[in-house]
Parts: sequence; structure tokens; C-alpha cells
Amino acid sequence: MELKKEKFTQRYTKVECEDSFNYNAPHHFVVKDVQNDNVLAQINFQEGPIKEVGVNGVSNEDLLLMVVTRLEGFQNSEYRCNENQEAIDAIYEAVDALRKRTVNRAARGVEGTSNA
Repeated sequence: MELKKEKFTQRYTKVECEDSFNYNAPHHFVVKDVQNDNVLAQINFQEGPIKEVGVNGVSNEDLLLMVVTRLEGFQNSEYRCNENQEAIDAIYEAVDALRKRTVNRAARGVEGTSNA
């Protein structure tokens, strides 16, 4: 299915994912050129708990690391701007929230499992 969210532009690319999914979320994404439908990238996220199925995809944090590294590169160039810094700060806030979730799950002994 093609993903559409109000704040996300899809002028040059579009993102698709599977219509139905396991573990309550989509795991397989394709980015395509909107003009010719060529596949530009495929991203496969971890599908299932690592301790139960092993590592089989990227994490949310992996993808955020890619984006923050790219934006920090722009910030170290002539393309530096306040908006890039705001985005970097927001990404680090998102990473902090994800880390807090992981720490809490580890403290309960359920990190990497399908236990709530």
C-alpha cells in the first residue's frame, strides 16, 4: 500500500509497505520515483523479537542514525540552517524516547521478546 501522511511531501518519491503485517506494524518498505515507478530503495525492519527470531532487519534507531548523520553533514557545510538543527534536535529527542522504552523493557526482563 502507498503511504500518505499530511505533513510528508511525495513530490518526487513515494513510499509503499505491505498491506498486512505481523507483529502489529509494517516491516518492509519500498521507496519509488513517482515519475517512472522505479525502485530507489528497499528497507526491511526487524520483524519479530530478536531473542525469538534473531536479527533480520534494521531498527528504528538505525534509520534515525542515517537521517541525523545526513543532516549533520549538511550542518557542517554551506547548507547549514536553523531548520536542519531543529530536525536534528527532534531526532535526538525521538532516540531518547526509544532508548527509554528499551531501558524500561530491559529492567522488566522482556527486552527482545514478545512479552509486553
